[in-house]
Amino acid sequence: MQRDALVDGHGRRIGDVRVSVTDRCNFRCQYCMPAEGLPWLDRDAVLTFEELTRLVGLLASMGVANVRLTGGEPLVRRDLPRLVGMLREVQGVEDLALTTNGYLLERDAAALVDAGVHRFNVSIDSLQQDRFYAMTRRDALPQVLRGLDALRAAGAGRIKVNAVALRGFTEQEVLPFAAFARERPFEVRFIEFMPLDADRAWKPEDVLTGAELRAIVEAEHGPLVEEEREPHATARVFRFADGAGRLGFVEPVSNPFCADCDRLRLTAEGALRTCLFSLRETDLRGPLRAGATDAELERLIRDAVWRKELKHRVNDPGFVQPERSMSAIGG
Repeated sequence: MQRDALVDGHGRRIGDVRVSVTDRCNFRCQYCMPAEGLPWLDRDAVLTFEELTRLVGLLASMGVANVRLTGGEPLVRRDLPRLVGMLREVQGVEDLALTTNGYLLERDAAALVDAGVHRFNVSIDSLQQDRFYAMTRRDALPQVLRGLDALRAAGAGRIKVNAVALRGFTEQEVLPFAAFARERPFEVRFIEFMPLDADRAWKPEDVLTGAELRAIVEAEHGPLVEEEREPHATARVFRFADGAGRLGFVEPVSNPFCADCDRLRLTAEGALRTCLFSLRETDLRGPLRAGATDAELERLIRDAVWRKELKHRVNDPGFVQPERSMSAIGG
């Protein structure tokens, strides 16, 4: 059944949903969670594959055609390729993507590609093994790099490598990543550090901006050439002047892209969030498990989306960090 398009109160048509399949993670990245980890959800609190498929199907019937699976770390969810296969069959879903820390890709790459994942984002904050360990608290860089090779061998489509940009750390990583992007068929993207850390230690001065990162690259490689921004894209993408390699810069702090945001987020326990920095969310699991009809769920979703925030307000006086950290939201 095709429904009317999903539109927020600012006239933005919603086309993308980030679906967290678990809050659990096998890394302990410093910008995300404490070394000892966080309390995990009880397993029966997490949406089942059938519940996720129903909600994605309902959203897809309203024009939300792009689905990205996230966590936590999504590959720790048992039988994830089975969920991918279920979502691939949902009418209206046009694109299936996955964000992962890459630790289990060597095991799962082929199954995920065969099941229907079109695009992959793999988080790697350093290409130096000791610094990778310092940031993630896991000695896993070689395994993650083998996972990238496994994706290529499996015939994965577009593959991006994501690095969170932290002042005092990422300055030393920029040029190695630039070389990596020139030598291998991956778009490297730098993402400005956002106030979504569980330690709540974020400070504006910790943000290494996209402009600063580009300056480091251009001092070594000459001017970068900016590509035309795709509608609703989160990154500004640049290519090297000789055409060898692409870099993306996601600048939610220094250069917000809220004006044409078309994204929703569904947490692992079924809370709908209309902004990464939302201070409110809408429970869909409760009504879903209480027997709500699709029409009743649709009304809940439309009411929440109509109130979608105009912008995230990170740079405004009095900004309040959401209670959930990134791992509990699903980035």
